[in-house]
Amino acid sequence: MTIPDFQSLMRPVLAHLGDGQVVRSRAVKDSMVTEFALTPEEREQMIPSGRQRVMDNRVSWALTYLAQAGLIERPVRGQVEITPQGRAALTHHPERIDMKVLEDYPGYRAFKERTKVVADTPSGVETAQDAMATPQELVQAAVSQNRAALEVEVLNRALALSPTGFEDLVMVLLEKMGYGRLGTIARTSASGDAGVDGIISQDPLGLDRIYVQAKRYALDRTVDRPRIHEFAGALLGKQGDRGVYITTSSFTTGARSEAERINARIELIDGALLAELLVRYEVGVQVEQRVALHRMDEDFFDSIG
Repeated sequence: MTIPDFQSLMRPVLAHLGDGQVVRSRAVKDSMVTEFALTPEEREQMIPSGRQRVMDNRVSWALTYLAQAGLIERPVRGQVEITPQGRAALTHHPERIDMKVLEDYPGYRAFKERTKVVADTPSGVETAQDAMATPQELVQAAVSQNRAALEVEVLNRALALSPTGFEDLVMVLLEKMGYGRLGTIARTSASGDAGVDGIISQDPLGLDRIYVQAKRYALDRTVDRPRIHEFAGALLGKQGDRGVYITTSSFTTGARSEAERINARIELIDGALLAELLVRYEVGVQVEQRVALHRMDEDFFDSIG
C-alpha cells in the first residue's frame, strides 16, 4: 500500500482517538503505520529535508488541521485527545473527513482566513496548479499555510506556561528582536517590582529604559482600559515614558484609546501579534526546511554567447 496523503489520514487519526483517551502523538503515528500496513521501505521513507519520515509528517499535518477545526486538542505537550466536536464529526462523516468537511467548522475557516491564500492543502499544490501558479506562488502558499498553523500552536503553548514562564518567554522574544542589545533586559516581578514585569535598558548606564508588562490571559479575557491606566501609573511612578504591554489575549477598544490618550508611549501587543512575532523571530520554533528556488540567468548566457 502506498503512503496515504494527509487528508486521507484525517478520519483514521480521529477514529483512533475516538475512545476519548489522551494519547501521545507518537502513538498515533505508529498506529497509522500499522493500520495502513506500510512496507518497511515505506515506513522509512523520508521527506526531502531528510529530517522526518513521510508518514510521520503527514500524520502531523492531519493532527494540525484537525486541531485547527477544533476536532482535537492538545492538553499537554506531545499529547492529543478528541473533542466533543470531533466525536460528532465521526458520527456525521462515517466515510471520510477532509478539507471540504473541515470547512464546516468556524475554527478552520478562521485558520484559512489567516493564511490569506486560496490554496486548500499544506503545499498549495491542488488549487494553485489549477490556477496555473508559478513555483514561487506554490512556495508562498505552503509558507503561508505553515505559518498560520504554527502561530496558533505557539500561542497555545504560551498559554500553557506558568505566569513567570510567560514573562520569561516575553523577555527572550524582546531580546531576539534586538532590545537591550547595548544594555540589559531582565524580568523584575520576582523581586516584587509592582506594576512592571520587566525592564529593558537600552544603554549601558540604564538611562534609556522601556518598561514591560506581560499578562498570560485566556483568549476570552480581554485587557480593558483600567489595566492600561494602571500600567501608565506604574510608568509614572518610575518616571518612565515608554512601555510595552504584551498579552496572549486581546485589547478592548477602550484599552487602545487609553494607550493613545496618555502622555507615555505604550505599545500594545495582543495574542495574534505575539504569535506572529514568536514565529518571525524563531522563539520556541525551529526551522524544519529551507527551500531555494533557481531561475535561468539570461545575462550570463548572453555574455558568453
